[in-house]
Amino acid sequence: MFESADLTLWIAFTAGILSFFSPCVLPLVPSYVTYISGLTFGELKEAHPGFKVRRTVLLHSFLFVAGFSVVFIALGGLAGLASYSFQAQLRDWLGWIQKIGGVLIFVFGVHMTGILRVGALLGEKRIHLASKPAGFAGTFLVGVAFAAGWTPCIGPILGSILALAATSAQSASQGIILLTAYSAGLGIPFLIAGVLFHGFLSFFNRFRKYIRLVEILTGVLLMVVGIMLFFDLFGLLTGFLFRYIPVMG
Repeated sequence: MFESADLTLWIAFTAGILSFFSPCVLPLVPSYVTYISGLTFGELKEAHPGFKVRRTVLLHSFLFVAGFSVVFIALGGLAGLASYSFQAQLRDWLGWIQKIGGVLIFVFGVHMTGILRVGALLGEKRIHLASKPAGFAGTFLVGVAFAAGWTPCIGPILGSILALAATSAQSASQGIILLTAYSAGLGIPFLIAGVLFHGFLSFFNRFRKYIRLVEILTGVLLMVVGIMLFFDLFGLLTGFLFRYIPVMG
């Protein structure tokens, strides 16, 4: 059980990283960093910004990440609690619930690859803030708004992780841990991009042509996770990895 949980944590963390590199997030990182920090683009893109600039960006970036993490983690707790309740009251139906979750995640993956677009997952549904609320508290609220309204790209990925939590978590705490891993995967690259803004711009200019490829690979990953959940293969795969890859032991 614990080995299987470790595998789902790595899946959630990887999904967070892939969310960062999605077409709806990565291209807008520079705009978000300038928006939350209150600094000009010129100040941020200097090769060697001063300590004050780095500190300002780091603090605002951390609070922005904290804002969306609180929402995601709360959702994870609710999903884990729902999973526990279903397992306690509907044990005979648990297998079917898990299969439904697997199908849902697989559909999210198909949508992201572009093989078949799901109408309900299309369209801009972001929350737009005309002006950022003042101070560090304002930055935190922007992070909350980001989590609450940004669905076109991270929605299918986030929905898949929540479905995984709702069908495999044994308690609310496990759902919280799973979404904490997802939030870390999304938040750590954002922190790095903010503090190393000049380097991030150089990286983005080289990487932008691969964004669609990352989206397709993300879709494939979700499809694989959906199949594994449908056929209850997490425990089997983890046992195989622990047996043949000593570093995991």
